[in-house]
Amino acid sequence: MHPIAKLDHAHVWHPFTQMRDWLQHEPIVIVEGKGAILQDAKGREYLDANSSIWTNLHGHRYPKINQAIQRQLKKIAHSSALGLANEPASLLAAQLIQAADVGSRTHATQAAHAKGFLPRASSENPKLEKVFFSDDGSTALEVALKLAYQVTLRQRGKQPASKSARGPQPKFITLDGAYHGDTIGAVSLGHIDLFHQAYGGLLFASDKAMAPYCYRCPFNRAKPERADARTYRQCHGECIDTVERQFSKQKKTGNPYAGFVFEPLMQGAAGMIPQPGGWLRQVTEIARSHGALLIADEVMTGFGRTGVTCQVPDQILGEVSRQPAAVKLFATARIGLVPDFLCLAKGLTGGYLPMAATLTTKAIFDRFLGKYEEFKTFFHGHSFTGNQLGAAASLASLEILQTSKSAQNRTQLQSSLKQALPALWALPNVGDIRQVGLVAGIELVKNWRTRAPFAWRERAGIRVCEAMARRGVLTRPVGNVVVLMPPYCTTHGQLQTMVNALQESVAEVFNAK
Repeated sequence: MHPIAKLDHAHVWHPFTQMRDWLQHEPIVIVEGKGAILQDAKGREYLDANSSIWTNLHGHRYPKINQAIQRQLKKIAHSSALGLANEPASLLAAQLIQAADVGSRTHATQAAHAKGFLPRASSENPKLEKVFFSDDGSTALEVALKLAYQVTLRQRGKQPASKSARGPQPKFITLDGAYHGDTIGAVSLGHIDLFHQAYGGLLFASDKAMAPYCYRCPFNRAKPERADARTYRQCHGECIDTVERQFSKQKKTGNPYAGFVFEPLMQGAAGMIPQPGGWLRQVTEIARSHGALLIADEVMTGFGRTGVTCQVPDQILGEVSRQPAAVKLFATARIGLVPDFLCLAKGLTGGYLPMAATLTTKAIFDRFLGKYEEFKTFFHGHSFTGNQLGAAASLASLEILQTSKSAQNRTQLQSSLKQALPALWALPNVGDIRQVGLVAGIELVKNWRTRAPFAWRERAGIRVCEAMARRGVLTRPVGNVVVLMPPYCTTHGQLQTMVNALQESVAEVFNAK
């Protein structure tokens, strides 16, 4: 065993990993990377088929980002954001606001927000103007959650009080299968028992709305076909009706939902669950009509992951923003939606450094303005908030994303992925193939004709990914769903190798012909 692998086994506890299994095998020790290729301590090369757990946008050792970090290192690596400002964080905040601005607001909406009116008509969009920096996706959601909680209390004429003196607390609703991070507030918003049940005693209750999982939807009367379930579903949008009823039921309690938290266009850890055309637009209008703040978790979907232009049938994606490609860096922007909170992380720095941002409106920001002794301050922060190195990397990444070359590369990669995936339909253990932009989820089943799922003990997804690693392709499953999320620098040939490795691995693991 390699000396570094021995040290790992002796001392490192890995996330989301059954360490008993881990300790039975020598781990792959990554020592180098360039572009879409990773190299281990023994000199073997692998294709990074999930962008190092969904973070790496442009590939490893991207010169422009390397240079930006090196330039910043010659100045300063970090200074506190408590009582001090810094150049790269201020520039980054301005550019994030600009990137999030899809120009879909009306003059009346802006005027209403200037007066601090939070509830809106369903057709209105706010303007994102303020940025709160933090460390990762969990903390970005934690910031949004805390802000929405306090704003709702103040809007209702209440202030946080002692636990015994509290009345009904602001309540939040998320989607079934939701995962929004690992801090306690973020975990409370989640609805994956495997991840969240163990911490039940620490959490506050949140409700869950039905997710539009077309492949396994009880309202979908269609028999399985060899196509994305969104394209042949037979339903009347009953899943949207359930959301409407849930919001109405909660409103009757006198404590309407304070916020609706969602991943736009595709739910990641739920199993790469894509949303059919028009679904997101309709459910967010429902939420807004009931006075709920919209909290968009774009930790995974942000920075171009859901695509540049529409490369899938309109009935799948639905309403697509036709604005210039460089503007559509966020999934919400692709359907002309501006949430009250936009939570970003993972790809923010191009996958180089831990950094996150929560974008929100001036109306929400103004709720925290007051005299020092009123204690309206947002009492929340992180030691590395607004870190200069992370901000420098983020600025370089944003500049890359907004070039025509990058947009063209992403469009071509999306098209290549769309062309390569259909070969997997030949495998009887592939039940559904779901692609949104540059994200693909391939659901493994016992038999595609029955949709019968594999039991957890069968480790179907893990076994397939282990077989892919033996073929020089690295990715990680979400349960029985194998994820392909390549870096934007991936070539057509490299992408084809990824799909071929997946096809061969499924055939090997399940003895499929």
